This record gives sequence, structure tokens and C-alpha cells, in this order.
Amino acid sequence: MLAFCYTGQWDMAQACRELARAVRANELSPDDINESHLAGKIATSPAGEFSDIDLVIRTGGDLLLSNFPLWQVAYAEFFFTDKKWPDFGAADYLEALRSFQSRDRRFGL
Repeated sequence: MLAFCYTGQWDMAQACRELARAVRANELSPDDINESHLAGKIATSPAGEFSDIDLVIRTGGDLLLSNFPLWQVAYAEFFFTDKKWPDFGAADYLEALRSFQSRDRRFGL
């Protein structure tokens, strides 16, 4: 997935608006709202076409998320490189994948 013109903050806000509408319509109780409800309203919901993100490759030497899909990267692994996006090629991608494969993923534990 490439995220262009997308912001995690916008996505979280629109998901909350959807849940608020369901509460207002008495389709859902505020006390019943859980992570699954919120995840189901995210524009790039795992329930839809996309799944949660396993690996974030951050190019250009930046060490921040820049409002990336905040919900979906909760348990993602990160790979940082100084190489700029246009110069990031197949060999760099394979390096990121090798790095990812060598990690012991604990999913927050």
C-alpha cells in the first residue's frame, strides 16, 4: 500500500464520526464501542480490501510517521533508510524485507 494524500488523523476522526452517527441512531451504545467497531470504520479497514500493515519503509532519512495510517501500524515493524523515494529500488526493498524477516515479532508483548 502506498499512502498518498491520506492522513491517519483524518481517518480516525471520520471513523469516530461514523460511530457517533450509529450511537445517535440508537444502533450502538457508547459503552459497547470497542476496537473492532473502530477498526471497521477506518477507511483502510482490515475488514475491507487492506490488512494491517506489517512493515513501514520510511525513506529520505525521516524518523517520523508523518500522519501515516496510525491505527494500522500499531504492530508494524519499521525500516528506515536515508535513500530518497525516487532512488529506492529493488535492492533496497529486498534489504528491508531481509531486515523484517530477521525480527522477532511480539505484537506488543
